[in-house]
Amino acid sequence: MRNRALSANIPTLSRRSLLALSLAAGTSALLPRPAQANVQNFVASIWSEASARGVSRAIFDQAFAGFAPSSRIMDLTRSQPEMVKTTGQYVSDAVSSTRISTGRSMRGEWAQTLGVVQQNWGVQPEIVLGIWGMETNYGSYMGGNNVVHALATLTHGNYRYDFFKNELLTALQILQAGHVAPAQMVGSWAGAMGHTQFMPSSFMAYAVDYNGNGRRDIWNSVPDALASAANYLKSHGWRPGETWGYEVQLPGNFDYGRAWDVGRQSLGAWEAMGVRRTGGRTFPRPSDNGRIFMPAGGSGPVFLLLHNFDVIKRYNNSDNYALAVGHLADRILGVGPFARPFPANEVGLTRSQREELQALLNRRGFNVGTPDGVIGPKTRSGIIAFQRSAGLLADGHASGALLSALR
Repeated sequence: MRNRALSANIPTLSRRSLLALSLAAGTSALLPRPAQANVQNFVASIWSEASARGVSRAIFDQAFAGFAPSSRIMDLTRSQPEMVKTTGQYVSDAVSSTRISTGRSMRGEWAQTLGVVQQNWGVQPEIVLGIWGMETNYGSYMGGNNVVHALATLTHGNYRYDFFKNELLTALQILQAGHVAPAQMVGSWAGAMGHTQFMPSSFMAYAVDYNGNGRRDIWNSVPDALASAANYLKSHGWRPGETWGYEVQLPGNFDYGRAWDVGRQSLGAWEAMGVRRTGGRTFPRPSDNGRIFMPAGGSGPVFLLLHNFDVIKRYNNSDNYALAVGHLADRILGVGPFARPFPANEVGLTRSQREELQALLNRRGFNVGTPDGVIGPKTRSGIIAFQRSAGLLADGHASGALLSALR
């Protein structure tokens, strides 16, 4: 599978593709590498390294049969998103009624497997289902690309050359080990594979042979795939029996600036600041540490996020993604929608709009530093100061409404 920070400039295609691109830090720039003289020389150079990793000529030739670099895939590396989804839009699209109902059906169909997975790896069934649902809609679409050819295209095109060459060579090793046939190794255009969309390197590290047949087949074996996802989460610190977070209510006089400054503290300390769990419920473990998450500012739902939320982010380093997984898991369990809905008219900001927002704050005397489109602590403090001066809710939220007010 994959992880690490998502870039706002990554093409808005499948989540599988986004996650694959997020494994390495940095932006999606092409790396300067010597151009390959031709495809034949490129394939020969890959064979030399694959052979050194124990890949046979027969497997290599099967995997590369008919290979030609795909201009479509290279175009995708250069495409830019035309719009930015707000968290509310993202979660609404991801946690659809169909995905919820299908998840509940899958919970019944795979109850025995999920029970064993929880016993062996400590990850609750609904969380595993949330990952599966988000990644491939429960296996209904695992990507239609030949993984070896896709990775070879990216390597040949000098796109993050070292990273994708290693993934390509690792994919060939997976084939050599017999986990899947070359024709069945399909996935996203960036090489994420199977029901739970593992990159080849993550497959090597975390994939599980649940049924004991000697193959870790995340393409054709649902039990292998579900156990692999659970093993990934466990390996990154999943705490059995604990949830991802809670929706909470804030008091009318809540100090948003202090909340941003505090960061993470015990749920009991948040309670002392007037934060309450929605529905009149209590926190089962007040000693747990959490951080406030206000994806729509003080005008939308607010959450206290726990340790396991950050573990989900190891699958995809995005608060939106982890919130969608957690919410989908809750809905599969029978929990209702968020107590407070997301604002219906909120508009997401592009990077250039965030830079404009920062420039306007500077122009008004709220020094936030050089505009870079990143809403960090300094920008957040500037937003709060402006909001207070303008008589607005001082929640530090960078929104389309805030940009309009600054203009």
